[in-house]
Amino acid sequence: MKARTRAATILLTPFFLLFTAVMVVPIGYAVWLSLFTEKQSGLGFGGTETVFTGLDNYTAALGDRAFREGFGVLLGYCLLYIPLLLAGALGLALLLDSALARARRFFQLALFLPHAVPGIIAALIWVYLYTPQLSPVVQAMEAGGIGFDFFSPEGALPSVVNIALWEWLGYNMVIFYAALQAIDRSVLEAATVDGAGAWRIAFSVKVPLVKASLAMVALFTIIGSLQLFTEPLILNKGTGSAVTSTWTPNMYAYTAAFDRNDYGLAAAASVLLALTAALLSFGVTRMTGRRKAGKERTA
Repeated sequence: MKARTRAATILLTPFFLLFTAVMVVPIGYAVWLSLFTEKQSGLGFGGTETVFTGLDNYTAALGDRAFREGFGVLLGYCLLYIPLLLAGALGLALLLDSALARARRFFQLALFLPHAVPGIIAALIWVYLYTPQLSPVVQAMEAGGIGFDFFSPEGALPSVVNIALWEWLGYNMVIFYAALQAIDRSVLEAATVDGAGAWRIAFSVKVPLVKASLAMVALFTIIGSLQLFTEPLILNKGTGSAVTSTWTPNMYAYTAAFDRNDYGLAAAASVLLALTAALLSFGVTRMTGRRKAGKERTA
């Protein structure tokens, strides 16, 4: 028993050291930083001094309309992006897993390739495709009588969602496809013998058997959505873009830190965003756990 404990300690120690260095310490430093602010002494001619302000930075962040509106943007983004991502990735995975699918490896690679492109490069590509004076896509749409401003207040959110879908659809499709491939083929054969058609097998047999993967992808997608930063930051540079420098909470923290040099406010905004992500993650995990427990009791 002691030998097993010693072996487990040796194997787990590198992980906990790395976890402490890259997670615990930065989070602790952010919390500590959020409790202080820098103020100029005298009439502004003296140097700055770091002053303990307690929860003042949190009050300032929550009282700032721009910060609160950023959460509204995130809510709209999640309501639009998450259902499209889950439905699109699962639909593509079901198509690849069907008996009618051809050239599966080619389509897996083709759909996954956009994820290999760095987010900032992908955003730059799409900004080019959104710019009316440059984009062949916009010119083709206008030639067809379709007018849409991707940088307008109405078009900014769908534009960001489109970029994110292009980046992450193939990645999550691979996860769902792997889960579908793990299904016991005898279950599918039994459903076919019972007279179930392709649609019935897909949605009444396959989808319920990959619910664990659906819950996992939904959880990671929620966490990732709350960290929305790169795409709107690049889109903010577009001509006449409605995306402001405080469009999302992450952009608000970035602006507070590097444009206004208010690191205490930036840290407080980051901590509030991290708490929101933790609470949502806990809620999703608890909800899926209850559903699983309820089904086990029923069975």
